[in-house]
Amino acid sequence: MSTPTSPWTAPQLSLRWWPVFRRNLLVWKKLAIPSLVGNIAEPLMWLVAFGYGMGALVGQVNMSTPQGSVAVPYILFLASGSICMSAMNAASFEALYSAFSRMHVQKTWDGIMNAPVRLDDVVLAEMLWAAFKALFTVTAILGVMLALGISHSPKLLLAWPALLLAGITFSCIALIFNALAKGYDFFTYYFTLFLTPMMFLSGVFFPREQLPGVVRVVSDWLPLTNAVELVRPLFMDQWPSHALLHIGVLLAYAVAAFWLALALTRRRFAR
Repeated sequence: MSTPTSPWTAPQLSLRWWPVFRRNLLVWKKLAIPSLVGNIAEPLMWLVAFGYGMGALVGQVNMSTPQGSVAVPYILFLASGSICMSAMNAASFEALYSAFSRMHVQKTWDGIMNAPVRLDDVVLAEMLWAAFKALFTVTAILGVMLALGISHSPKLLLAWPALLLAGITFSCIALIFNALAKGYDFFTYYFTLFLTPMMFLSGVFFPREQLPGVVRVVSDWLPLTNAVELVRPLFMDQWPSHALLHIGVLLAYAVAAFWLALALTRRRFAR
């Protein structure tokens, strides 16, 4: 089906995204085990190396909470941040490398759009698929964390929707770069200039209270920061403070990024 005349037209979405999502799922099922190992191996190595290795040196981390300063074991502090980082990375990799392969290299999107499926539905399906992959990955990692006894808080059940929202947000952002990319090398800019600095500014590895004032203000509005602020209290068996604000920031990023990614993708296919 044809794309709208203006790339900035409001998204024209339908339930036709589901066959595209299902197609990705059926293909992925053949490689599910290697994919799972690849997605969880690196974050678990971070957790073991820093959580247990550096954690033995650091001991506990003092965190500011609504109830005052609280001493938290470093392994718990790191685990609650690294699982958000894992959602970010898993969604980003899928919405970049895999989506780019289907869009540009394999021309899968062109084949799909020979059927009565809009480009808008294809982009929506790719976004939801990347978010699903992120949720699948963090579920496996969370299972390992539970087995290690890092946290047994019943509130962790609410971490799933928060991590799914994080996956949606970062898949939308990654699709912007997917629409701009001429080749795989372009994604280096995204990881080097955007994701890596955000990992160190969002409170994953150390409390953000140690950041300089100006940097702390910037950090407050980063999407990973808001994901961590939602998930970390749940690991500590507490309720997130300002939860609606954090959810609102993630939703704003997701909506704005999806619209921009869709507009850039429409413009790319219109050439």
